[in-house]
Order: sequence, then C-alpha cells, then structure tokens
Amino acid sequence: MLPKIVAHRGFSAMYPESTHLAFEAGLKLPIHGVECDVRLTRDGRLVVFHDGLVDRTTDGMGRVSTMDSCDLRELNCGTDECPQQVMLLEELLELLQDYPDKHLYIETKHPTRYGPEVDEATFRALAYAGMLDSEQVAIISFSHKAVRYFTRMAPDLLTFYLFRVREAKWNPKSVMLSSPYGIGPGLTHVRQRPELIGKYGCPTYVWTVNEPKDMRWCAEHGIAAIATDHPQLALQTYAGLL
Repeated sequence: MLPKIVAHRGFSAMYPESTHLAFEAGLKLPIHGVECDVRLTRDGRLVVFHDGLVDRTTDGMGRVSTMDSCDLRELNCGTDECPQQVMLLEELLELLQDYPDKHLYIETKHPTRYGPEVDEATFRALAYAGMLDSEQVAIISFSHKAVRYFTRMAPDLLTFYLFRVREAKWNPKSVMLSSPYGIGPGLTHVRQRPELIGKYGCPTYVWTVNEPKDMRWCAEHGIAAIATDHPQLALQTYAGLL
C-alpha cells in the first residue's frame, strides 16, 4: 500500500505556508489531508503558526507567545498581491468540516513558555467543534507528555510521537509511556535507522518528504504516511508506481 499524502502546512510549495489559501488548496487535492502547527498567543488564542517568531513568514516582527491575537491578525502572512491573515485553529477546523473525507494532523508546538496550556487549549477547541472523537483529526507532537495527554483525554483521536535526527539516543520509554497510535521520525532519521519503521507495531509517519526518490523509498519501506510540501508531486510520483 502506498503512503498516505499529508500536505505539510498546507500546499506550502505553491502557496504561503499555514494560510487559508494553502490549506484549502491542499484539501482540494485527492490526498489524505493537511498538517498544521498551533501556538498560544498572549491572550490565550490558538493560532496556526509554525515558527516562534513571526519575522520569516509575515510582514511583522515579534514572538507569537508575547503578542495578542488581534495584533497577529493584522499581519500579512501571504503576498502583496494576495494578502492572508494568520489563521485561528477554530477557523481551520471549520474549513475541515467542508471536506469530510480529509484529515488534519495538528502539531502542538513544544517547548513553549505556556507548556501544557497549548495542549489543553487544543483539547478545548476540538471539544467546542465537536471533534474530540473525529476520525478526521490526529494529534502529533515532539512532546511525549503532550501525546500522553491526548491519549488519556481524547482516546478516540489518533496520536503520533515525533522525533528528530539529533535525538541520537531515541528514547523508547517515551514512546511506551505516551502510548501513541504511531511514531513520526524525520526523513533523515528513518533513512539512517529503517528498523524504526513499524516499531512497537506503530504505523510510521515521516516528515518532510519532498524529493521523488525519497517518496519512492518511503513507499518501498512500508511507511504509512508522509508529510510533504509538494503534495502534487507526491501524487504524480505514486501514480507512477501503480
């Protein structure tokens, strides 16, 4: 079976990352779904944003965690020709409901100054949207404590424990304690240690897979899902393997 394709921060190779434009473009493709990151603002709102700083992807400067959501929402995270507003998680969940056959992988960002509050806020947002038991939503995190929180509080949601290549001494105890549905090694890590694939019977979600040769490698090695900035390229690559 070919890996499921997840558009990383939306269709981010074609549109500004983590914007409504990028997510909608990704959701319209015949793929599994999209991935997003969430952070807490100073006034306790969940915004869809990867970096701790706004500098790289907006026309502003500053740290997400020290800004109010109203100030963040005044920034342009799109282009001059097509301005885009920083999204709230609640807006992305609302958009997802227009695509009932698609999935959303939500990464709660850690470490941050707010610690577990980002997980608690994500839980409340999903509860308010009536999606705590939704098959459309998965939680992914580099924090085994975050994964354990959702495994305990929302057992119907799929959870994936992520880890990086620099974590040379990968800690299987963290995996066992968090009881995730799946594991999420980075591409470099899993290529160095292919024995991690399917470890503990967990499906493997690999990030971020942008080259056709790596997409094919994932297909050949039984990877369950890939996150990619190039979902259209992944579709074309896997079509050639059918």
